[in-house]
Amino acid sequence: MIERKFVANNIKEFLIKEFVSTKLGKVGLSDVKLQRTPLGEKIIISTSRPGLVVGRSGTNITQLTKDLKKNFDLENPQIEIEEIKEIHLDANIIAEFIAGSLERFGSARFKGVGHKAMSGIMGAGALGVEILISGKIPSSRAKSWRFYMGYLKKCGDISIVGVKKAYTVAKLKTGIVGIKVSLMLPDVKLPDKIDLLDEKEEIIEELSREESKVVEKELEAALDQPITDADKTKEEPKTKKENKDDKTSKKKTSTKTKSKIKKDSKNITEKKK
Repeated sequence: MIERKFVANNIKEFLIKEFVSTKLGKVGLSDVKLQRTPLGEKIIISTSRPGLVVGRSGTNITQLTKDLKKNFDLENPQIEIEEIKEIHLDANIIAEFIAGSLERFGSARFKGVGHKAMSGIMGAGALGVEILISGKIPSSRAKSWRFYMGYLKKCGDISIVGVKKAYTVAKLKTGIVGIKVSLMLPDVKLPDKIDLLDEKEEIIEELSREESKVVEKELEAALDQPITDADKTKEEPKTKKENKDDKTSKKKTSTKTKSKIKKDSKNITEKKK
């Protein structure tokens, strides 16, 4: 079945990602992608510290390729390293930073760690951020602490596509502490965001006293011009209604003249008799 082959390939890809993330711990790992090419499998590792991934003279990469060939039966795995420049806009790197700082300094300074990570994310231009730290912090009773700032979508399609989420675990003496980081990137287009357009300003120039006097004189001169005979002789074009009225009046006069002629002819015949 083709479906089983797709499922097996996806499971294999997930296991490779988990293996690479466990091998490359605390190197600022963001994402692991697997691409199948004609030459072999291509593994792209996105990290903020590429030097630690490569190692001295490439020892870490050579060891990783050998382990991938042995554990997953890959013929020719090719590893590429992609450096992330803006680390404060990557949820996985921020979650790893919080977990590492909690393991190093303990649970006593967890508030400072959370606020520092949050301010760094907002300083990079994110629209909103939320950090959840849950576990036995700072006392022996389990609690969940929430650090949030800005605007963050919790429902809808944007909460799935536009919000980046990451989960990780910090192993402390008191127990395991869970960390969840969710942030909204600055290039997300929100459907409820409305941009108001500025109205065009009409600039009205005020005339000086001298210019206004000149304009008034020109208007008075134009109004005081006498009407010539040529203007009087010019006939204005008649409208449709006027043309109709002229035709009806002509018809009436013609009927009147005909009736007069008939009466005169009758009178003449009577006199002859």
